[in-house]
Amino acid sequence: MLRYKMTCEYTWPNHLMATDREAVEAIITQHGFQGDVAYGQTKLFVRTPRTLFTLEQERATLVPILVLFLQKVWRGALARLRCRRMRAIYTIMGCYKRYKVKAHFWEVERRFASVRTMPDYGKSVEWPAPPAALAQFHSITTMLHRRWWARQIVKNIPPSDMLEVRAKVAALTSLSGERKDWGVGRAWERDYLSNARDSPHTSAAFIRVSKELKNKDGYGQVVFSAFCRKMNRFNKSTDRALLITDKFVYKLEPKKQYKVLKRLPLDSFTGLSVTSGADQMVALHMSSQDDVLLCLQQGELCPNQDRVGELVGALVDHFIRIRKALLPVKVCRSALQLHMRGKPKNVTVETKPGQNVADFKKSKDGFILLVPEK
Repeated sequence: MLRYKMTCEYTWPNHLMATDREAVEAIITQHGFQGDVAYGQTKLFVRTPRTLFTLEQERATLVPILVLFLQKVWRGALARLRCRRMRAIYTIMGCYKRYKVKAHFWEVERRFASVRTMPDYGKSVEWPAPPAALAQFHSITTMLHRRWWARQIVKNIPPSDMLEVRAKVAALTSLSGERKDWGVGRAWERDYLSNARDSPHTSAAFIRVSKELKNKDGYGQVVFSAFCRKMNRFNKSTDRALLITDKFVYKLEPKKQYKVLKRLPLDSFTGLSVTSGADQMVALHMSSQDDVLLCLQQGELCPNQDRVGELVGALVDHFIRIRKALLPVKVCRSALQLHMRGKPKNVTVETKPGQNVADFKKSKDGFILLVPEK
């Protein structure tokens, strides 16, 4: 009879009564079969089959419910076990991540502990590979160290050299690595026309003329000056002297004691165009679309000196520091484009056997700069 204990609330799952007989009586009483049974010493006598049929039917009804209940309990137990394991895994992962972060900080501190006393201020120190959680922090830290390193380097530069350093930084930024040779490894003189070593025969005459122009026009400083080969308005190339000051750009005739042929306001210039090669061609763009095309010439002291980067750096740095404006610089890999008297022109560079010095030649859609073969 205890087979049917699940049908009675007092006997399921285990009865708490003194004897099994009392448990059986509770089951019979629960279903109201007291008049249909008789109790023996160890057996229960049932008069009609209806009692057993009813008890079997009740049990069959409860078995699926109990099975679902057991499944629910077991699934809950498995879920709690899985949850405890996941929490343990995440706890271990968190501890490991914290250890990796601390270990990275310890390693960075160990490697960079003495960078202040190093000759290169830690530039040669290799950064440890950061964990994934510190990727952004690593990039910020390396940037901060570079800035500190640059500050330490700049702090040791004499004030007299800062103007050249600024110009070289401006040229490096403007050329964006497109021009391989731009004179970064040499000292920049800027004013080559008044340099007795670079122009020993004409420097005295230029110094006299530049003083007269300074008194007349009131400019403050010379930004750049050099000899050049320039295309004139008749599409012919001639030797000229280029003088760029903080107010005007002068085109001078060196054969006539540096006579002023043209004076252009520096405010009218809108940009520069250079090539990516070793030639010295420069196009000064103007707002009037009457650009200036020229090829810089080296002096007697250094005949193979590249001066395009110096011109770019000096002008860009002047516009940034003094005029608080950015002078656009375009590096052309093929044809250089400009306007002359409002008409578009293309300028290409070609090598010519037997060509001694760089010179311009008129072409169908513009000009060609003929350079000597190396």
